[in-house]
Amino acid sequence: MLLLCWREWTRVWEEWRTLWAVWGCSSYLLSSSPSVRCSPEQGFLLSLLWMESPSASKTQKQTLGKIKKGNMKEAEKPRAEDKFCCISKLKVFLLALSLAFLGKTMSGAYMNSMYTQIEKQFNIPASLVGIINGSFEIGNLLLIAFVSYFGAKLHRPRIIALGCTILSFGCLLISLPHFLFGRYHIESSISQRENFSVMPLCLVNQSSFSLPTEEPSTACLHTATVVGPFLGLLLASFCAELFVDVGSVGPDEITITATDARWVGAWWLGILICALLNLLVGIPFWFLPKSLVKEGETNEPEETSEKSVVPLQDNDKNEAKQNMYEIAKDFIPFLKALFRNPVYMLFICITVLQFSAFDGMVSFMPKYLEQQFGKSASDAIFLIGVYNLPVLCVGYFSGGLFMKKFKINIYQAANIAFWVSLLEYLLYFAAYWTVCDTAPVAGLTVSYEGIEQISYVENTLLADCNRDCDCSLKIWDPVCGNNGITYVSPCLAGCKSSRGTGRSVVFENCTCVAASGFSSQNVSAILGQCDEDENCDKMLHYFLILSLVCSFIFSLAAMPGYMVLMRSLKPEEKSFGVGIHGLASRVFAGIPSPIYFGALIDTTCLKWGTMTCGGEGACRMYDIVTYRWLYLGLPAVLRGVSYIPSSLILLILRKRQKSEKLVLLNAPVEMQDKEEGAVK
Repeated sequence: MLLLCWREWTRVWEEWRTLWAVWGCSSYLLSSSPSVRCSPEQGFLLSLLWMESPSASKTQKQTLGKIKKGNMKEAEKPRAEDKFCCISKLKVFLLALSLAFLGKTMSGAYMNSMYTQIEKQFNIPASLVGIINGSFEIGNLLLIAFVSYFGAKLHRPRIIALGCTILSFGCLLISLPHFLFGRYHIESSISQRENFSVMPLCLVNQSSFSLPTEEPSTACLHTATVVGPFLGLLLASFCAELFVDVGSVGPDEITITATDARWVGAWWLGILICALLNLLVGIPFWFLPKSLVKEGETNEPEETSEKSVVPLQDNDKNEAKQNMYEIAKDFIPFLKALFRNPVYMLFICITVLQFSAFDGMVSFMPKYLEQQFGKSASDAIFLIGVYNLPVLCVGYFSGGLFMKKFKINIYQAANIAFWVSLLEYLLYFAAYWTVCDTAPVAGLTVSYEGIEQISYVENTLLADCNRDCDCSLKIWDPVCGNNGITYVSPCLAGCKSSRGTGRSVVFENCTCVAASGFSSQNVSAILGQCDEDENCDKMLHYFLILSLVCSFIFSLAAMPGYMVLMRSLKPEEKSFGVGIHGLASRVFAGIPSPIYFGALIDTTCLKWGTMTCGGEGACRMYDIVTYRWLYLGLPAVLRGVSYIPSSLILLILRKRQKSEKLVLLNAPVEMQDKEEGAVK
């Protein structure tokens, strides 16, 4: 086994050496001297490069033709069953392509789930996170139409290899800001000291109060597109559990937990892993041929005529003679044909609306689970992956098997996709009942007396119990009073002293805890927000089960819907049509959707964090009721509108099916009339 692999790699190396040696031979051949002698390999490869060249003279072509005739038997087009390390090259290509899909989707899923960590580390609003998310589609926007069109004409494996390499370097660039900005500064209202037992927090009647801060990413391919995101989410869950400065900060220096709004996971670590993976999966494509002879086809070289010689890496003679102008001249006619296809254009409208809803929800789902159900980013990402992606894989395969077994036509596929998707859409509204009670935070969601109220202004953070403490209203350093109410900072809780170090700090003599009517001699508070009630965990499970069912039903409709797209196109339009479809979904959905989702989410912020320079940072707490209505309501509206073009597609396909049946019924009658006319 190892010997065969070594021989194969040696053969590949010799091919590359021969290519380089050709240039030394070319300088003599182009001198039009028929007496020049080159090695057989050099002469043959050079003939591929220059035989059809318009700059080559007649004598040069004759010389090259003589060399080619003597060596055609050694240069046959690679076959699909040819072995590469004891594996057929076709299987090598499918394996490499599956790994490329896995790397790409894994990187995308990882980045989508880590936006909240980037938001917290660099103190940016959700709207800016949406712009960062949308900017990832700009590269696709610039290239996807041209790659989908020219990719079928050029060396596709090497184009894929180049894409994997660029994606790898892109991941490296994404991780670069973490190393440039230094350690993450946790927003805090107190200065951590190693040896202290009591530290005053509420300084009554002081004119100034310093608040130093603490430093402490065909069936095999579809499977890869599901396995990749699953692995990406598992990697994201693992990295989000690690502190962002892992390795440079000791555990005793970290005073916050993973459920704290200020916690930032090691998002950069997974990005580096994705970069390495994408670089490795692109390597095999550099060594694959442009095309392979299909299994069962013959590959007999014709030596009798120069015009019948087939180049090694060309599909046929006509394609070998095409230049960029000839390839591009059909671009506009193809584009016009697609725009005049009503089913195709309506399907693009459906995709834009559905993808806008889907992309916005996926981008901010970890944040939704964090804010709505009080989960850490690591737990939220893990639950999303476990509950959604496996059933998506099962749904895709089930839908595909159903289509294959019953030989569904395009009209039947459109009906299946419409009604199954509509069923999932109706079930989606049950998510409005999977809610948690708003967490009580003094001055934001409840008053200091414990009365429910929602406030978007800062002055409600002040009360009689803390008005004389000269507290900063900008800092977010929550503590949980033993009355069950969260306070924005120890100072705003009216705490006069503290004991302990690190995460075990206890704040005592908190006047605002006593002012809430809590009857206890020990009015104290501990670091962090108060835990959610048990009912919230139950609602989280209901939400996840509902998400699982909806994901499975929606995935059942995915394959029939994709069949409608493909069968609405002519064979020569499919590659270009799929590219334009992807382009439209990115321009009108992938780029703007996260931006306006993020901007709407920012409008529900109750408490903004503070940057080290004093500016407004990332949001620390949201009005979860308004957040829920926007997060669930906007996708509901977008998806509801998408059923209008869906209905129009059904009407068009139904009309076509009826006309085709009439043609089939009238065909025998017309044939009979022609026969009778011939007899007469």
